[in-house]
Amino acid sequence: MIKNLGRGAAVATVAGGLLLVGAAPALAHVTAQPGTATQGGYTVISLRVPNESDTAGTVKLQVTFPADHPVGSARTTPQPGWTAEVVTNPLPKPIQRGESTVTKAVSTVTFTAQPGTKIGPGQFVDFPISVGPLPDDTTTLVLPAIQTYDDGKVVAWDQTAAPGAAEPEHPAPTVTLTPAAADGGHGHATDATPASSGDADTTARWLGGGGLLLGALGLGLGGGAALRNRRSTTTGPTTTTTGGRE
Repeated sequence: MIKNLGRGAAVATVAGGLLLVGAAPALAHVTAQPGTATQGGYTVISLRVPNESDTAGTVKLQVTFPADHPVGSARTTPQPGWTAEVVTNPLPKPIQRGESTVTKAVSTVTFTAQPGTKIGPGQFVDFPISVGPLPDDTTTLVLPAIQTYDDGKVVAWDQTAAPGAAEPEHPAPTVTLTPAAADGGHGHATDATPASSGDADTTARWLGGGGLLLGALGLGLGGGAALRNRRSTTTGPTTTTTGGRE
């Protein structure tokens, strides 16, 4: 039995190792995080950039936004050691996205390393971009990216796979766009919905009631224990010693 368990564990370990080896190339791709967003809404998309070279460092990333499915705006956040440039172009004619009128579209966002900064071997960096309103006429936002190394090597992540086909060697970062909620609201990736005061009050009352109940149970158990101890002391066996005559 023990031998069988040992063999099973060894097989599982080998299988897990093979899965990790098979997944390693995919983990090295430039990807968009998270992989889903809401059509017509606003969200934060982070471009995750791993360094694939064993000898060189990544010093530049350029992301291209689709012209046929325009994104209205893009904002970057300060990234230590990196500069960011957002390029926008005016649209031929304004388009309506929910309650927003879009007159220009994002063309490219470029992140460039300052001297002394790079993504070294075995490292990765996330570059967050706040974007919106997102297209509402497509279910997939494709964001081709160009990665540049300090030894001059350039890798284009711009390939898309046909439906049902295997993943290409250099897939473009993509975001799946889902329909907006039926009430017309657009999701915000960084928004959190606070609990209502009524819910908080109800929760507090339940917690308070639970605390009182536990306290009463504790007093009851303590009183019972004290009573048992008292009875044990009062009714305990009495030892009588009878002395003999000399």
